[in-house]
Formats: sequence, C-alpha cells, structure tokens
Amino acid sequence: MKTLRPAFTIIEILVSVIILSFAIIFVLKVHTDNQEQIVYITERNKHSLQDSLYLSPNILRHHKDNKSAYDIVERFFKLKEQESRALLKKNERDIFIPEEITILPPQDIQGPTATVNEIMLKGQHSSIYYRFKLESF
Repeated sequence: MKTLRPAFTIIEILVSVIILSFAIIFVLKVHTDNQEQIVYITERNKHSLQDSLYLSPNILRHHKDNKSAYDIVERFFKLKEQESRALLKKNERDIFIPEEITILPPQDIQGPTATVNEIMLKGQHSSIYYRFKLESF
C-alpha cells in the first residue's frame, strides 16, 4: 500500500502567492518613487549648472526681469558661433531680487557688517542663491 506524502493545500499556495504579490507591488512602488527622485535631482543639477550663468556681478539690476543666459553673459564673452548663441538664448529665467539685508554686529562687539542679497531664479526648477558682501570692520 502506498503512503501519501504531505503536500501543500491549494489554500496555502494561494496565500503564499498573495503574500509574494504584495511584496513585489511594494518593491515596485519604492523603485518607482526612487526613479522619480533620481530624475528630479538630475534635472535640478543640470539647471544649477545653467544657473551659474546668471550669477554675474550685474545680476542685481535685473529685478523682475525675464532674461536669457545670453543677455547676461554677452558683456563678458564674445560668441561667434550661432549654435552657442542659440543655446544661451533658449535658456531663460525670471529673476527676482528682494531687498538686501544688512547684518550688523552686536552693539557691544566691534565686528564686520555685511549685506546679503537673495537671488531667485524662477522657472521649471526654481533656485535661490545668496550673495554676501563684507563691508567694514
């Protein structure tokens, strides 16, 4: 006479499949969220490199202006290539510069004063930069 081997029942198999499917769905969701963050950080880093074109010494006079990178750097560089000009003209940002902040030392301590300018570059990936200038000791 044959003896029956113990085997999994159909309910046990279904439960294990359900548990595995929930685990796989969770892993895929985490992967998708991480992918979106990686894409955002990559694009943000690309824009921060482009933003450096806007941080010239004369940026403070362009409050509430929409300027292209070419408008900002044309005073400092002579670009003969049309392709380079077109790329710089295509890169536009809205510039907003709030009032400057003066930082004074405490009254009983002699120290330097400084002015701080906030530079906001608005667009698809907005950025904020700060310019500090030490004035006197």
